[in-house]
Amino acid sequence: MHKTIEVLMNEHRLIEQVLGSLETFGLEVEGGIAPERPLLADYGAFFRGFADACHHGKEEDILFQRMIERGFSRESGPVAVMLHEHTVGRACVSALREAGDGSGPLTAVETQLVLENASAFVPLLRAHIQKEDRILYPMALRLLTGPELDAMEAEFQAFEARMRADGSYDRFRGLADRLTEAFRPDPARMAAAAQSVGCGG
Repeated sequence: MHKTIEVLMNEHRLIEQVLGSLETFGLEVEGGIAPERPLLADYGAFFRGFADACHHGKEEDILFQRMIERGFSRESGPVAVMLHEHTVGRACVSALREAGDGSGPLTAVETQLVLENASAFVPLLRAHIQKEDRILYPMALRLLTGPELDAMEAEFQAFEARMRADGSYDRFRGLADRLTEAFRPDPARMAAAAQSVGCGG
């Protein structure tokens, strides 16, 4: 396992924890608690800022780009599937962020939209992570040379250094801690979901 892939997989573990928190939150809303806009804004900020800008940014701008340069297609095949799922996930996160940006108590329509997007996003991103961990990353390790992976590691470090410089990296880590404390992931549900995830697509 090269350090570049370890970095991405470690980020996956953090993202999975916040997905588990969002799942718990959704179940409690279904059970009758009123969703609070600031909490939705926090979920939106984490998934947009960390899962997308930080994690998917490394993938799309660095890893996937290298794989495309080495012959993978952007229009079909595994990299194309991952890019498409990133796009689908962004739409779900946008709905959470829009609800978080509003004012006053959520309406019944807004609450339903939040539940629909959360319940779509959690399994989407869980399955996406498993495809990357089990299929795409091993492909990358077989495809790319040691020097190519080393160069990517340096790019990852520079990418992360930019986020640390403005404080955003630590802010998103703090958000993850607050969200998983407010709505704790259920280990049994997370384990069952991991076992049920297929790697096709």
